[in-house]
Amino acid sequence: MSITKEIVTERLKTVNGPDFTGNIVDLGMVSEIFIADSKVFFSITVPAARAQEMEPLRAAAERVVKAIPGVAGAVVALTAEKKGGGMEAPVPSRPAPRPAPPAPPAAAPRAAPHAPASQSHGKRGVPGIETIIAVASGKGGVGKSTTAVNVALGLAANGLRVGVLDADIYGPSMPRLLNIHGRPQTVDGKILKPMENYGLKVMSMGFLVDEETPMIWRGPMVMSALTQMLREVEWGRLDVLVVDMPPGTGDAQLTMAQQVPLAGAVIVSTPQDLALIDARKGLNMFKKVDVPLLGIVENMSYFLAPDTGKRYDIFGHGGARREAERLGVTFLGEVPLEMGIRESSDAGTPVVVSKPDGAEAKIYRDIAAKVWDRVNEERGAAEAAVPSIVFE
Repeated sequence: MSITKEIVTERLKTVNGPDFTGNIVDLGMVSEIFIADSKVFFSITVPAARAQEMEPLRAAAERVVKAIPGVAGAVVALTAEKKGGGMEAPVPSRPAPRPAPPAPPAAAPRAAPHAPASQSHGKRGVPGIETIIAVASGKGGVGKSTTAVNVALGLAANGLRVGVLDADIYGPSMPRLLNIHGRPQTVDGKILKPMENYGLKVMSMGFLVDEETPMIWRGPMVMSALTQMLREVEWGRLDVLVVDMPPGTGDAQLTMAQQVPLAGAVIVSTPQDLALIDARKGLNMFKKVDVPLLGIVENMSYFLAPDTGKRYDIFGHGGARREAERLGVTFLGEVPLEMGIRESSDAGTPVVVSKPDGAEAKIYRDIAAKVWDRVNEERGAAEAAVPSIVFE
């Protein structure tokens, strides 16, 4: 059965609007409907003052669309607008949990010894995942995704159970970087199974839509998709999940930093001043939301001519190291501008797995080791900061 916008619209007419006043289609609450690979995407505009209580309406719309024969999945987001048409802050797709009544001291659960420190700030963790690390940049084009995947593979090579979340909805890179094809399967039609290659568990929007399909979405729809790819995936037991963040410091990046229990962030920059200006924005964003800065990586740091071995500092050199020293942030390492890194990435065989004994693979493994050391340092500092009550 071919899925069309008309069929989806007719089904959505069976969903009552707020207070049972008509249906959500006739009330003009449904956005443009987007269909790709048997999956349906749309948002529902609700009154801003009542956005928190509209989750049942969103869930009802999702259920009726998923029940259409041939529909493989649905991403439905709530969005709210002011009367003047200006966008308000993104609305969570699920209601905020009500605070639980206080438990007696003897019955209070003890925090897991290795729980990420950010969970203590009220961010809900992901079952089975011990640590979540963001790899970010202030701008695109600095090699952030290549760095993220090779650092993830470096962590795995160092003996950890690792997953990767490709959080770049508009330009997902992981399917190509990790040479993964096909669509993820589901568990009971609800929870997605991550794709796997090179020992990594991976989830990306690139698995759900074709590579050339443009994602023309507003902020709330992006956040709904990211939430599903993070929390509605059967990750299993992971020591660390590496999140390849979208470039820049926009709404999606800020909301991820605010809502996901990040153990820390790695900033990727190239040496030149223009890239460092944007890198500072990324650093400051994480500082403002109390996410520890694990360090800075200088990518495309230098170029070694393959015929003569002569070194060229094409983009300058050492800018990221100097910035790290100025800000008191750990400098994680320099990655050269190397043809083999680019070729292996394009081929879907990252250098850490295609040339594990090579110099470039060692650089990424060393960076991964430093990142993990910094995670443990931040975790230890957070645990030391928790006061203990002693009864004598």
